[in-house]
Amino acid sequence: MIAPPQEPGTSLVVIETGLTAVGVALAFCWPRMGAGSFARIERAFVRLARRRHLAVATVGAGALLLRLAILPLCPIPLPFAPGDFSFLLASDTFASGRLTNPTPAMWVHFESIHITMLPTYMSMYFPAQGLVLAASKVLTGQPWFGVLVTSALMCAAICWMLQAWLPPSWALLGGCIAVLHLGLFSYWVNTYHAGGSIAALGGALVLGSLPRFLRTVRLRYSLLMAAGVAILALCRPYECLLLCLPVTYALGCWVIQGKDERGRERSRPSALLLLRRIAPPLALVIAACAWLGYYDYRVFGNPLTLPYTVDRNTYAVAPYFVWQAQRPEPAYRHEELRRFYDHYEVIDYHKLLGVSAYVGETLAKGVRALLFFAGIALLPQLIMLRRVLMDRRVRFLVLCVAVLMAGMAIEVFLLPHYMAAFTAAIYALGLQAMRHLRVWRMGSQRVGIALVRVSVALCVLMAGLRLLAGPLHFELAEWPASEWNFKWYGPGHFGAERAQVEAGLEGLQGPQLAIVRYSPQHNPSDEWVYNAADIDGSKVIWARGMDEAEDAELIRYYKDRKVWLVEPDQPAVVSPYPSQQPAASR
Repeated sequence: MIAPPQEPGTSLVVIETGLTAVGVALAFCWPRMGAGSFARIERAFVRLARRRHLAVATVGAGALLLRLAILPLCPIPLPFAPGDFSFLLASDTFASGRLTNPTPAMWVHFESIHITMLPTYMSMYFPAQGLVLAASKVLTGQPWFGVLVTSALMCAAICWMLQAWLPPSWALLGGCIAVLHLGLFSYWVNTYHAGGSIAALGGALVLGSLPRFLRTVRLRYSLLMAAGVAILALCRPYECLLLCLPVTYALGCWVIQGKDERGRERSRPSALLLLRRIAPPLALVIAACAWLGYYDYRVFGNPLTLPYTVDRNTYAVAPYFVWQAQRPEPAYRHEELRRFYDHYEVIDYHKLLGVSAYVGETLAKGVRALLFFAGIALLPQLIMLRRVLMDRRVRFLVLCVAVLMAGMAIEVFLLPHYMAAFTAAIYALGLQAMRHLRVWRMGSQRVGIALVRVSVALCVLMAGLRLLAGPLHFELAEWPASEWNFKWYGPGHFGAERAQVEAGLEGLQGPQLAIVRYSPQHNPSDEWVYNAADIDGSKVIWARGMDEAEDAELIRYYKDRKVWLVEPDQPAVVSPYPSQQPAASR
């Protein structure tokens, strides 16, 4: 079926909006309510925050252990989106000791979204996420644990980055908010395709190392900065370039003018010391780029042909950047691929045509991204936005986010993980707004501190409500609708129906061939035709149904397999393939 049945209930967005409105009203009317209890909690919080290394470790361990603890209510996610299966293909390939796979003989039946079939059979994406999933698969047998560990490292790295820009207690608070909003429920940790945690980890390493390096000129910080750049180059090179622009500017100002990222005077190192500090990190970045070039050569036939390129040139109609023209429609062999690339993507592109449409849609994308990172509960801090923009202490981070906004404004598509490299900067500016809000008074009343406390308390409360969303019958976004991409509370437990069908076929004796035939109304995002790296060696092969002659050729090629017809739509039906039904009855 297109979407699993959902129990009717109140939306978490509505609940969070209502609770935030009530909380703001209480903060204005009774700012001293609960002040004693909040103060005691804050004192304990400050004591932990002052032990900086312990605070970072606590955030990382908390993200890991909390997510494991809630597995009974939020189980290990199943793959459901096209990107999930694409990255799991990369994981299976890397875990098998290969960089790519030969094109299968019957590849036309295996064409699918975000998969390249020519010149080799492989995921269309950059390799970082696939490498993480592969390492986890080899070590634990479950690729998702790699996503979980990466998410925990991201939360710890965000806390560490914030310690370089903000007082320790605020850095710890930022790490805790990252755990609640990103590390437990978001699609960054509950899917296989986002790679947001990896990019956020890389960005936090870069932005956390920069001020430390400018203050101390220590090699370890330049190496950590280079490691962050290398991570970004292997997962999101465009955003890596956007982040490197302001970082390079800050380093240039330091070398030429002797000023740090906040414009303060700093002593410049000697040319020899600078060379010693820059040469090893530069070699690390060059090695990462060289490996990526080799990977591109093996997978796509040319070291300069980046991932995405072959897939987009083969299937896509809508461009990536707003100034590019729409491409001619290619010759699609399957209706589902045509609808995905030549209908759904083109709709997003057409929303940007015209000045007024472009401005409106760009603002809407910005609002959706803000809701992902902040939710509703943290929006009251925006009343201090002007003070943050004028604050010299975070001027460099404002510049970083401005570069990000410019870079995102020229792209047709936007999902929150596209902005992941700047996650730590976004959180730092939000926390700085909190700091300004905390000291704000209305007359003699300390309304600001009450607003901050209410916002943080609501983040904790909403995490608890999200955890109990199933038992309490709260409404979550349905699959394959994409609203969960822009909600901090993430997706539901999608993908169960395909997983059940696959498990049933896996349990049968002998190899199986599942030929998938969709209804005309099928949503192409709910794709079922995905396979492992070694298609011919798989117990179950998923193939796309075509016309009678082509299906007959496929069945002859896999003559030793039992053939099934799978019809996924309303509800899913699995039956012996018609040409084999007499044999099955015997």
